This record gives sequence, structure tokens and C-alpha cells, in this order.
Amino acid sequence: MAKPLMFIPLLVMAGFVGAGFLAMQKNDPNAMPTALAGKEAPAVRLEPLGAEVPFTDADLRDGKIKLVNFWASWCAPCRVEHPNLIALKQDGFEIMGVNWKDTPDKAQGFLAEMGSPYTRLGADPGNRMGLDWGVAGVPETFVVDGTGRILTRIAGPLTEDVITRKIDPLLAGPAE
Repeated sequence: MAKPLMFIPLLVMAGFVGAGFLAMQKNDPNAMPTALAGKEAPAVRLEPLGAEVPFTDADLRDGKIKLVNFWASWCAPCRVEHPNLIALKQDGFEIMGVNWKDTPDKAQGFLAEMGSPYTRLGADPGNRMGLDWGVAGVPETFVVDGTGRILTRIAGPLTEDVITRKIDPLLAGPAE
């Protein structure tokens, strides 16, 4: 009788581990909206990345909707979303890039290999700007209206589906 009871704590522990695993699988990083939505974008604090000219606060307040994309060369999902960013650029959308927690050499190598979708680009090696913007990981993209207000945040790669569902309606502007 004692031997079957020995397995009860093991079964209970396995149940907790399984429930935790299932809960992690259901969590969508975009399900929790940013606290910044509808608010003024935090200050832009970037260092130059090679010869690239970093964007400024004024660039986010020029009347045009922009994407602010946090990325890194070491980020595999950033590599996945990169062709979609290039396509958005080719469609005429302005993308401001923030190279996050990276080294200049690796970031420049990534862009030399993959191409640059960025209208303006700067580096945030110490995560100063990332902390202000609430960035938890990369890639992370913010849609900023022409007055400098954040419309939405997208955690994770910009796939074609995400662009169609979440970005395109915002870039198209209000329905007439």
C-alpha cells in the first residue's frame, strides 16, 4: 500500500509542470497591450550606428505614420521578419530602426547581408531607449502616428499575417 502512495507527489508535480507548459503555449505576447498605446512616444535616445543617421523625436512628429522596429543581429525572429520589413519599405512606409543590445560590427554585417529596410537607424547598446519604450525582447515594433503618439505595439516578428491584421489597417489611416 505504501508503494503506490509514493507516486502521488510525483504525479502532482507532473500535473503542475504540464499545466505550466500548456499555459506558456497559450500566452500571446501581443495579448497584453502596451501601456504606451495612445500616449506620447518616449524620448528617442540613440547612438549612431556606423555612418547611419539616428532618428530623432522630431522624425516621429512629422505628420506621417511610422514603424519603430527594435531588432538585433543575434535575434533569429528578426531574421525571419526582415524580408517583410523590406517589403514594407518598398511599399513606401518609413521604418525607424533601433539596433538593440548589439555590437556595431555584427549589426552592420547583418544589414550588409540582408539589406536595410530602415529610413533612419540608430543603436541602443545599453538598452536606455528600450527600457523607456518597455521593450522586453526583440523583435518588437511600435506603430507611431504622425504626432508622436504610439498607436500599438507588436511583440515578435512581423509576419505577413501580422502585417495584414494589425499593421495595414493602421497604415491605411482612418476609414472615410
